[in-house]
Amino acid sequence: MDRLRRRARPQNKLRVCDDDQLRTRVEAAEQDAQRARFIAEATPDDELAAQRAVEAEATAETVRAELDDASDFLTFLALPRPVLEELIAAHPPTEQQAEEGAVFNPDTFPAALISAASFDGMSQDEAAELLASWSAPDANLLWEAAWQVQQESRVDLGKG
Repeated sequence: MDRLRRRARPQNKLRVCDDDQLRTRVEAAEQDAQRARFIAEATPDDELAAQRAVEAEATAETVRAELDDASDFLTFLALPRPVLEELIAAHPPTEQQAEEGAVFNPDTFPAALISAASFDGMSQDEAAELLASWSAPDANLLWEAAWQVQQESRVDLGKG
């Protein structure tokens, strides 16, 4: 029981980076490294191909490190089940939302969950500000980062 009680809660990290050119460089470097690995694996006796694979992977790692340095990360933790249930109950859907099948109020709950799950101490007002001011895809990813970690399971029923 002690070991089960000490389990770390699941985490989810959201990368925020506005440098499109750097993200493109990372994608290109990763593709180059993947191609070089494929060629090296397909021709195991080709030392030049093996060397190119090593160099391409080193380049990809360097560019990934640059991306990490240029990025901000938001970390979200899974909430204990009673806390999540209380949070959902604190943001009930309107009658119309409930008729449409909503379990919580989609206008108020996302900011509350982002704040509650934020490892970085983001307030509910800050979460609401980001959800309102970021582009729709970015705001959706922010919400999804906080919500998905609440759905993560790390147990298995096994095959008995």
